Amino acid sequence: MGPARSRSWTRPRGAPGARTGRTARTARAAQYTALAGYLVFLAFPFLWLLSTAFKPARELGSLHPTWIPRDPTLGNFRQAFAEQPLAHAAFNSLIAAVCAAVLAVALATPTAFVLARGRGRLAAAATGWVVISQAFPFVLVIIPLFLVLKNLHLVNSVPGLILVYVVWSLPFALWMLVGYVRAVPPELEEAAAMDGAGRLRTLVSVVAPLLAPGIVATGLFAFITAWNEFFFALVLLKTPEQQTLPVVLTHFLGAEGAADLGPLAAAAFLATLPSLVVFSVIQKRITGGMLAGAVKS
Repeated sequence: MGPARSRSWTRPRGAPGARTGRTARTARAAQYTALAGYLVFLAFPFLWLLSTAFKPARELGSLHPTWIPRDPTLGNFRQAFAEQPLAHAAFNSLIAAVCAAVLAVALATPTAFVLARGRGRLAAAATGWVVISQAFPFVLVIIPLFLVLKNLHLVNSVPGLILVYVVWSLPFALWMLVGYVRAVPPELEEAAAMDGAGRLRTLVSVVAPLLAPGIVATGLFAFITAWNEFFFALVLLKTPEQQTLPVVLTHFLGAEGAADLGPLAAAAFLATLPSLVVFSVIQKRITGGMLAGAVKS
């Protein structure tokens, strides 16, 4: 008897396994296509804004606009700073955004710890109220809010605007941090209690370091929300010295709604840069913190 022959077997072209492989590749290609389309959708306004900011006036009025300016200029930026107090408005926005983010995180962290570890009806009701409060429109609260700030002598002031931003961003900050606190194993807190640590010491020394990615993400949300907010700043701030950057951008619109397009695009481009820079820097720390937490035992 001769040696046994090894037979190679190939799956028929119409077999279920082959169809499953083709379906997976098609689904993956569709996902990448949808992601690329979404990225183009998000990047288009910013790229067009960037292009408009560097175009001279004759190109802005052209019937055949181009993506890349034929004769790029910095005149729009110089004109924007000459016409409006952009630097002072940006400083007001920065103060309001940073203070609102810090205060919101400082208030939300211990409160989220209590809500996440609470088992009674009060904790459940408070969590439900946090979620429901996000459904209130701005117009519904602006009149009582204005009256409260007027009685506190905080109308037309950056501290009053900071207070509004903290109150408005606090519910979502609580909702975010409650989820992060619930992901922390309660056994760590029990071990700290056995070592004699109190609730405050446990929160500061044990829970807070594990919440670092969540705290950073919450602070980033509060900062960007305050930096881009327009409605409250428009109603509460009246004098140019107190106005924030989003309000000052409206000054580039004429009395009949005609926009000074070049300087407006330049100022709007500068207004978007801090949010992009902050997100690009902090996003790395968020990802690093999550990965570090994933490999810890």
